[in-house]
Amino acid sequence: MELSTAPAKKVVVFDYGFGNVRSAERALAHVGADVEITGDYDKAMNADGLLVPGVGAFAACMKGLREARGDWVIGRRLSGGRPVMGICVGMQILFSRGIEHGVETEGLDEWPGTVGPLKADVVPHMGWNTVQAAEGSRLFAGLPADARYYFVHSYAVRDWELEVGNPNMRAPKVTWATHGEPFVAAVENGPLWATQFHPEKSGDAGAQLLSNWTQTL
Repeated sequence: MELSTAPAKKVVVFDYGFGNVRSAERALAHVGADVEITGDYDKAMNADGLLVPGVGAFAACMKGLREARGDWVIGRRLSGGRPVMGICVGMQILFSRGIEHGVETEGLDEWPGTVGPLKADVVPHMGWNTVQAAEGSRLFAGLPADARYYFVHSYAVRDWELEVGNPNMRAPKVTWATHGEPFVAAVENGPLWATQFHPEKSGDAGAQLLSNWTQTL
């Protein structure tokens, strides 16, 4: 097999104080990306792909992101069609708002919708679960329907609210999972992709998924 001589894609894991940045770095490097962990604005803007991790509370992540100018970075990249991927709370903050313990926090509003508490007998949703991948998904390409991914969360988006009225626009591909009730597990929407689960902790399936993303950069 002939080896590719194309340079590795440059991916910045955005460091704003919230997220498993080292795990994400290792997972991306494993699939051949040239990875850097940084909160530097210019490096984040100029990378082929920007990965935004996130763990903990929605409000705390939003505060940290704004302090690091991450909201500007994400907005500017997307306005120019530059790829961004959010993981876990890094996905949740892309929605309009999050509600935790009755407190509402404004999100980035890239997608309409509310992140709220999961209604399940056991919370948090911690461990391995399958998903119902969207038809034609590039993110889940080559992955079997019974592949399992690692989740750790108590909050999720339970209703997809974005409507595409223009028939010439490509509708987002929304992947679902179920824990007590259905919730959004992943989204592919132009240059903006995201997962509620942790691909960097999801073994071979997660590695394939990250490889699928980096191949689109």
